[in-house]
Formats: sequence, structure tokens, C-alpha cells
Amino acid sequence: MTDYSTYIPESVMAIVAHPDDIEFSCAGTLARLANAGARVSYVLCTSGDVGIATPGMTREKAAEIREEEARLAAKIAGATEIIFLGEPDGLLQATLELRKKIVREIRRFKPEVVITGDPTVVFASEYYINHPDHRAAATAALDAVFPAAGQPNLFQELESEGLRAHKVRKVFIYGQQQSELFLSIDETIEIKLSALRAHKSQFPHWDPGERVKQWASERAKDKGMQYAEAFRVITLEDDETWERLRHTQNGVG
Repeated sequence: MTDYSTYIPESVMAIVAHPDDIEFSCAGTLARLANAGARVSYVLCTSGDVGIATPGMTREKAAEIREEEARLAAKIAGATEIIFLGEPDGLLQATLELRKKIVREIRRFKPEVVITGDPTVVFASEYYINHPDHRAAATAALDAVFPAAGQPNLFQELESEGLRAHKVRKVFIYGQQQSELFLSIDETIEIKLSALRAHKSQFPHWDPGERVKQWASERAKDKGMQYAEAFRVITLEDDETWERLRHTQNGVG
């Protein structure tokens, strides 16, 4: 059985809808993995181009601002790269085209672990309806992970780009209301907050630090840690199968 408190995948890809989704949900975990040597990729389906409500702001200018903020946040957390897929903010759909875009990135980066949201959560709390873009991004990500990315006869045309089928070992789902894995971010909570604060356009009149620390503290309660991020884990490939796959998929050995 995997000990997730010490488990460091070789590579991890977070797939989300908007700039700042990663920072709110899983940046503490990604920073911890990056610090331990994992390659980390951020894939953002949109550039958050309707996410700045300042009078006179255009979608093009908002996208430019938010992409720059996201790049800084990714750098703070230690990500290897950040990819923008250019889908329309606020109108995201889990289309076959989006699925193919994500499959392309999975086959290129070859993540051992993919982190994404929970597409089934609609009523996230009594105060919040989960954004439809969040649900669409999570649906597209999961459909890309399984079976598409690992099935050579799906999107076979990507082989012309040198991209062959890649199977993901594990999927971590954040935002799942019955999470079973709680990972300590005691050592990276300040990195998470610094990365979140990089999204200055989203916090013109308040600092998110106190609220985010409160949420992380609530997740960590009675678990022997101060701050935590929570996930559900789907293991697609067992240890023995993964050891074989990593040699063939990644050219190890």
C-alpha cells in the first residue's frame, strides 16, 4: 500500500479551469512535491479572461494580466512549466476538442500523477455553487486521462507529432466532499499563500491568507498536522504494472 506521506511521483500534472484554481486547491502539495524533485506541470484550460470586472477591461487585456500572474504563481511553487489551452473563460465545455488538447499535453509531459477537480460537485457548500468551468475542466481531464491518453488507437493522429500513448498511474481529485487522503502542507503553506497572492487582480481589497489558512487548518484537524490539502485518490495502475510501464513509456533503463 502506498504511503502517501512519503510518496514522491517522478512527475505530476495539475489540470484546472482558471488561473488561481491550483493555488486555492493544491499548490501546497505541488510545492512539496516540486521541492522533493518532482517535475510539475500546470495546464490551465482558460486564461481567466472574464475574471477581472474592472470597468473598461477587455477580455484580451484580462487574459494577459492573468496569464502573467499565473506564471509568477507557478514559478513560486516550483512548477516546471505552465500551459494555457486558450479556451473561453466562463464558457468552458468538456468537448472532444478540449479532451484532445489535454491528451496531447499528457502524452507530451508523461505525468505519473494527474491532479484535477471533482466534476460531480455542484453544491460545494451552502454558500457556493461550483463554477461550471470547474466541472467542465475536471470532466475533460478525467476523460483525457482514462482511457484516451493511454489508448494508442484513440487520437492516433497525435503520433505524427511524436506523441505516443501514455498511461497515468494515479489521479488525485481535490474538492471531493468525501476525501480520504489528507496531505500535510505545514512546510509549504507560506509558499501556497505567496503563490495565491501573485493573483493580485483577484484580491484588490482583501488578503486571502487568513481564510485559506483556516480552510487548511480545518482539513488538518485531528490528523497530526497543522495544515492540509485533501484528495480522493484513484489508482489506475498498480505498483507492479507501473514499474513495467515506466520503463516502456518513459524510456527508463
